[in-house]
Amino acid sequence: MLRLALSTLRFRKAGFTATFIALLVGTAIVMACGGLMQTGISPRVPPQRLAEAPVVVAGDQHYNLPPTNPGTEDEDHESATLPERVRLDASLGAKIAAVPGVAKVVPDVSIPATLPADPDVKLVRGTALGHDWATAELAPYSLTDGRAPQRSGEVVLDQATAAATGVASGGSVQIAVRGGVRPFQVVGIAVAGGKMASDAVFFSHEDALALTPATGQVDAFGVLPTAGTDPAALSTQIANAVRDQHAVALTGVARGTAEFAQASDGGEILVILAAVFGGLAVQVALFVVASTLGLSVQQRRREVALLRAVGATPKQVSRMITAESMVIGVLATVLAAFPGELLGNWLFDRLSGFGVFEPVLAYHQDWIPTAAGVLVGLLSAWGAGFVAARYAGRTRPVEAMQELVSPKRWLTSFRLWWGIGSLIGGVALAYLTITVMDGPLAASTAGPAVTLVAAAVALFAPGITRLMVAVLRVPVRAVSGLSGYLAMANARVRWLPMSGAVVPVMLATTLAVFMLYFQTTQVESAKQKYASNLSADAVVTSSTGDVGTGLLDKVRSLPGVGTASAYVTSKGYNEKPSDSGQDEDGLALTGVTGDAVAKTRAAELASGSLNDLQGNTIALPVDNANRLHVKVGDEIGLRLGDGAQVRLRVVATLRSAPSFATALMPAGTLAPHTTDGIASQVLVTAAAGTSVSQLMTTLDGLAQASPGVQVANRDTLTAKFVQEQEANAWVNYLVVGMILLYAAISVVNTLVLSTAHRRREFGLQRLAGSSRGQVLGVMAVEGMVVAVIGVVLGTAVSLAMLVPFSQAVSDSWLPYGPLWIYAVVVLLAVVVSMVATLFPTWLAVRGKTSIAMLSPE
Repeated sequence: MLRLALSTLRFRKAGFTATFIALLVGTAIVMACGGLMQTGISPRVPPQRLAEAPVVVAGDQHYNLPPTNPGTEDEDHESATLPERVRLDASLGAKIAAVPGVAKVVPDVSIPATLPADPDVKLVRGTALGHDWATAELAPYSLTDGRAPQRSGEVVLDQATAAATGVASGGSVQIAVRGGVRPFQVVGIAVAGGKMASDAVFFSHEDALALTPATGQVDAFGVLPTAGTDPAALSTQIANAVRDQHAVALTGVARGTAEFAQASDGGEILVILAAVFGGLAVQVALFVVASTLGLSVQQRRREVALLRAVGATPKQVSRMITAESMVIGVLATVLAAFPGELLGNWLFDRLSGFGVFEPVLAYHQDWIPTAAGVLVGLLSAWGAGFVAARYAGRTRPVEAMQELVSPKRWLTSFRLWWGIGSLIGGVALAYLTITVMDGPLAASTAGPAVTLVAAAVALFAPGITRLMVAVLRVPVRAVSGLSGYLAMANARVRWLPMSGAVVPVMLATTLAVFMLYFQTTQVESAKQKYASNLSADAVVTSSTGDVGTGLLDKVRSLPGVGTASAYVTSKGYNEKPSDSGQDEDGLALTGVTGDAVAKTRAAELASGSLNDLQGNTIALPVDNANRLHVKVGDEIGLRLGDGAQVRLRVVATLRSAPSFATALMPAGTLAPHTTDGIASQVLVTAAAGTSVSQLMTTLDGLAQASPGVQVANRDTLTAKFVQEQEANAWVNYLVVGMILLYAAISVVNTLVLSTAHRRREFGLQRLAGSSRGQVLGVMAVEGMVVAVIGVVLGTAVSLAMLVPFSQAVSDSWLPYGPLWIYAVVVLLAVVVSMVATLFPTWLAVRGKTSIAMLSPE
C-alpha cells in the first residue's frame, strides 16, 4: 500500500504541495510554542554580576501558600514567587564564612541610583542601580582607567555609562540617590567580564552603606571557595548552615535568580502565552490540514471510482489515502524542526522586546517541544487523512461516478454529531462568559468558545455554502451580467468543493475580527476602569527616593494643594485566616496616606473609616473580607511581598471592580517591605477654589526647584496606562498575526488547489468560444462569492463571542474598536481570495486549449 501511495503522490503534485505546506507551517508554529512553554516551565536566568561566584546565597523567594480545604480529599497546595526582594541579614555573612571550604564571602547590595543626562533630569536609560565596588570582583569588573573609589563622594562608572554621559575618569557627574541629586567624582572606568543586562555605577564602601535601601541587610552573598573545593558539595554545606534563615544556596544557572529575583515570573507568562496560542495553532492546523486534504480527495472522485470499479475494497482505498497523508506528514513534520526552532527564537526575542519578561531570561528548546510538534503534525495528518478516507472509501462506484456531475451527499454522522457538540460547547461557554466571568477572566472562556463555534460552522460549511449560493444567485446575476450568470451556474453545481474554499476564508476572518476587537475592547475597558478609579488631579514622582522622606511634606505645604497621599504597590498573601480563593497572584496591596486616600483614590467605602488607616491596619475588598469571614475590628495575618509576617487590624471594607480590587495599607507600613523600600508616588488633589491648571503650575514650580521630581496630570497618567496596556496587546497582536498568516496561507493553498484543478473545464470553455478574459471574469465572480460567504460567516462567528465578551468586561453589548479594522480585514480577505483564484486561472488559460483539455483533473 505504501508503494501505491508513493506512486499516486507522483501524479498529484498540487495536492501534495498544498497539504505539505499546511503541515510544515503548522508544525513549525506548534514547535515554536512548545519551545516558549519549555522556557517558561524551566526558566533559565544565567548569572551576570555574580558570574565569578560559584555559590551564591540569597533570600528564598519561594513561598508555599496555606493549603486550601485542609484535612479533606480536596486539600490543595500552591506555591508562588514573592514579588519583592527577600533580603538577608548582613551578619549571616560570618556564618557562611565559617563553613569549611569557603575562602571569601562578598555581600552584594543594589542601590537605587540614576544619572541625569542633562539639567532637565532626563535619566540615562539602564543606569538604575549602583553597587559597592567590593562586589566588582564577582562579575568580574576590571579597571581600564583610574582607580577604585576609596572615599565618600567617589564613583567608578562602567564603560557604557561613561559613554552615555560623556564623562571620563577625573571628571564629575550628578547622580540621583537617596537624599537628592549629588555630585560625585569619577575616579575610574571599569569594563565587565561579560555582557550585562544593565549598566552600573560603583560607590565606595562608605557611600554604599549610607545609601542602601535596607540598613543591615544585603541582597545576596557571593561565595568564593578555596582551591579544589567542589561548588556542589560546598553549596549543600552552606544550605544546611543557613537553613533557618530563609536563605537558599544557588549554583550554576540558578545563581541568576539572586540578581534578578523576579525574572522567573516571566516563565509563568510564557507558559500561559504558549498554552493559549499553541492550542490555537493546533486547532487552526487541524482546520487547515483537514480542509486542504479533504479538497484534494474530493478532486480525485473519478480516480477513486475507477479503483472501486476494478475491485478495490473500501478498506484498501481508505488505507491508500491514509498512507498518502502519513507520507506527507512525516516529510513535513521532520523538515519543520529547523524552522520551528528559528521561529521560537524569533518570537522569544520579540516578546522580550515588548517587555513581557526581563531580557535576562534565556530561551532554550530541546527535543521535547520538537517531538511534541512532530506528534501533533502526524496526528493532524492522520486525523485529516482518516476523515477524508472514510468519505472516499465508503462510496459505491456508481454513486462516485454520479457525484462527478452533481454531488449531493455531505452530511455524515461524523459531521452531524461533532458539529452539534461543538456548537453546544460554544453556546455553553458564551453563557458562562456573560453570567459568571468578569474582567480578565472572561478571556479564558471567550477564546475557546469562538474556536468551537468556528469548528461547528466548518463542519456544516457544505450545507451553509449551498444555501448562501442560492441566496446570492439573484443579486450576483443582477450586478455582474453574463459572467455572474455563468459563475453562479458553476457554483450551483460545485457547491461542495466551493465549501472547501470558504472554510479557510471564514477561519481567517473569524480569528482576525475576534482577536483584534478582543484586544481593543479589553484595552478600552481597562482604560475606563482605571480612569474611574483614579481621583487624584496630579501625581508627583521622584527619582531620588525623597517620596518617603520629605517630598510628601513639601507637596502638602504648597498653596492650592487640598490633599496629598503617598502611593506604593505590592502584593501579599492571607495566612490567618486562610483564603480559600487565593492563588499565586495573592492579594493586591496599595500603600496610601490614610487621611488623604478618600479624596485621592476612588474607593467606595462599604464599612469602617479610612481615616483609621494608621500603623498596622488594612482596608479589605468586600469579596476578600467575606471569604475570610472577617469584619471591621478583626485582625488578620498577612505575608507581605518580602516574606515578612504581620498582624493587621481591619479598619474598613471597600467595594471596587474585581479587576481593580486592592487592599489599602498605610504607605509607611507597606513601603519598607518593598524592594525599593520607599513610596514611589504622591497623589495630589486641588484645594477648593483651585483649578487643576493652577495646581499643575504650582507643582511644576516644585519640580523645577527639585532635581529628579516629575509631575503628571490625570490625562497623562491615563494615557501612560493605556500605552502600557497597548504594549501588552502588541504581544497578542504578534502571535495572532502569526496565526493569521498561517490561516492566510491556507486560504491561498486551498483556492490555488481548487482553481488549478479546473484546467480541463477552462479548456472546454475556450473551445466553446470563451475568450481568456471571459474565463477570468467568471472566475473573478466565483472568487468574490467565496470571499463574501467566508467573510459573512467569519463575521457572524466572531460576533457570536465578541458580544458576550464585551458585555462581561465593559457592560456593553457592542465591542469597542474603530470600524477601519473591520474594513481592512474584509479588504485583505477579498484581495487574498481574488489573487489566489485569478492567478492560477491566468496560468491555466494562457497556454494552448488542446493541452489544457489533455490535463489530468
